[in-house]
Amino acid sequence: MASVYCNLPALGWDDGFAASLKPGRIPARVTRVDRGTCDVLTADGERRAAHSAALKRAAATDPVALPCVGDWVAIDGDSPIRFQIQEVLPRRSSIVRAGVAPGVAQGQVLAANVDVVYIAEPAVPRVDLGRIERFLALAWESGARPVVLITKADLAPVDLTEVEAAAPGATVRAVSSLTGEGLEEVRLRGGRTAVLLGKSGAGKSTLVNALAGADRMATREIRAADGRGRHTTVHRELLILPDGGLIIDTPGLRSIGLYDAEEGLSQAFSDIEELAGRCRFHDCAHEAEPGCAVLAAAEEGELSERRLASWRKLQREAVWTASRTDARLRAEKNRAWKIIHRSMRGMNRP
Repeated sequence: MASVYCNLPALGWDDGFAASLKPGRIPARVTRVDRGTCDVLTADGERRAAHSAALKRAAATDPVALPCVGDWVAIDGDSPIRFQIQEVLPRRSSIVRAGVAPGVAQGQVLAANVDVVYIAEPAVPRVDLGRIERFLALAWESGARPVVLITKADLAPVDLTEVEAAAPGATVRAVSSLTGEGLEEVRLRGGRTAVLLGKSGAGKSTLVNALAGADRMATREIRAADGRGRHTTVHRELLILPDGGLIIDTPGLRSIGLYDAEEGLSQAFSDIEELAGRCRFHDCAHEAEPGCAVLAAAEEGELSERRLASWRKLQREAVWTASRTDARLRAEKNRAWKIIHRSMRGMNRP
């Protein structure tokens, strides 16, 4: 495994990332993040690197600037055992959700530079289509390719028809980490990176272990009463798989708030967006307007009421988050101007 660590292309490094690296700095990929420090992989092996002062200043106003698992970063150090992350190299994709604190309208990056987003949804006790749609909006917005995995397929019959209807444009698979069903179709190769998203107990860590062919992540038994899994993973971590791919396991997500996800929503609900394009009025709100193609499709059974309600809910959430973000940006701009004005007043005093 140590030889893989020294092979940067096997970790996803290429000429595009190299072009953004400043001379004299060392490229590294973040595998785990703790408070103020990161585990990173470099051409010389695994290292521990702290956030530089410049990075901390940037993150003070924009948490998205902080390194996250999957990031390529530029590090330097004044000794062989002390390294600092000077900057995060431009991301090609990023999974960003709204801040988890009440009323906060800032983004939190869950994973970066991933090629595939595996959305893990367990077959038991039941498949939650609304949760899948929410994750799909997050995944499409990231720039990566979403794949819906119905996990624990050995515990209950899985009908993918409804799931496929709720995930237009995305690949849908039924998988079982116990029997191996569907695993060959989701293996990663050639330095490609995937991230696993899903609720607690969805079987993400068990799936990672099955793909790795070893117990790389801790797991717990499911509850016999209802087949639910139990929360195990407590941090995000990038792992190298035997087939040459990389996968990021994540803790179960209790809050999956959308953040700046207009395009992601449009792709996740591309069927409704297509219907909306047929409405008589271009500003149709799809509530009670005459000639509304969305309402007509719902009345005729072409569009399920459940999916329409899910779309409306996520649209309202996206509008609310955008308004909070705009208000925060205005407040930050006003604070900056106040500081400038105070400074100018001080300079003009005799």
